[in-house]
Amino acid sequence: MNNNYCIIMAGGIGSRFWPLSRKSMPKQFLDILGTGRTFIQQTYDRFSKIIPAENFYIVTSVDYKELVLEQLPELSESQVLLEPLRRNTAPCIAYAVYKIKSVNPDANLIVAPSDHFILKEDEFLQQIKNGLDFVSDNNALLTLGIQPSRPETGYGYIQVNNKVEYKQLDNLYKVKTFTEKPDIKMAGIFLESGEFYWNSGIFLWSLSSILEAFDKLLNEVSVLFARGEKLYNTPDEGAFINKTYSECMGISIDYGVMEKADNVYVLTADFGWSDLGTWGSLYENKSKDESRNVITGDSIFLYNSQNCIVNLPKDKIAVIQGLDGYIVVESNNTLLVCKKEDEQQIRQFVNDVRMEKGDNYV
Repeated sequence: MNNNYCIIMAGGIGSRFWPLSRKSMPKQFLDILGTGRTFIQQTYDRFSKIIPAENFYIVTSVDYKELVLEQLPELSESQVLLEPLRRNTAPCIAYAVYKIKSVNPDANLIVAPSDHFILKEDEFLQQIKNGLDFVSDNNALLTLGIQPSRPETGYGYIQVNNKVEYKQLDNLYKVKTFTEKPDIKMAGIFLESGEFYWNSGIFLWSLSSILEAFDKLLNEVSVLFARGEKLYNTPDEGAFINKTYSECMGISIDYGVMEKADNVYVLTADFGWSDLGTWGSLYENKSKDESRNVITGDSIFLYNSQNCIVNLPKDKIAVIQGLDGYIVVESNNTLLVCKKEDEQQIRQFVNDVRMEKGDNYV
């Protein structure tokens, strides 16, 4: 029996990629990179090189069940775990952990978001294999830390402590602290110190290790999901989960478990990673023309414009003059023109449009 499982978290609504990403079709189900595969398909493709299809579980919103099954036809309905409410990552992971426990209590787990960009897949998979070895042998909660290449304010950071001896690995450390997204000055200090790595949000642990951590640090969540041990993989699972989510608090796995546990480790690596959470991060990872513009669309005419990301439907003609450092996106009868440096306001724009125009445009 293969004891290695992969949990893909795919419940987000992707509001920072609005208006291309909508509540009805969030970014994980879009081919934003133009590769012919959506984010969730690319994530599945990546891990399927080392994890068998039957050992995948996708946790997503009840609204996206059909999208998941359509885009990942290799999976059965029982492998798509449906959240009735958004409750952040800890309940999402607890659901998957208890579901897998009912099938294989000896499991080792990879937990990954559905929308990451990874350039060097071979290096990435080697680190995943190293991590699975480590967590299968040790009572450890492991995360992947990315070698920072710039003072980035959009990511959380992990500060490393002492190096840990395990087999031939020279990139395994005990975690000293997790740090939230810093301002630009602090990010520069982190970069110079050499002690800080970007927090990838990719976790590895054995089923027994994460269950123990939930029991100890997030007992109120653990107790709720443990009540259904005889209901997972039965016709009563859905009703149980609906009730459980209505009673469960919303809390992230980082805050609820990883920042508080004393058995947290990090594998440090550089495999060309980005979480592609924003138009700006997409701009950084796409090839640019001679004016440093990233253009998606067939009929876009740019004059005296540089450092922009422009994404328009194929049937649209656009003439853009005199812009420097802007996001220009049109989708679903909605046009966004926003300075790249102000893209954190997009969530506010989405809320304002919803208030004035209703849900049809968001």
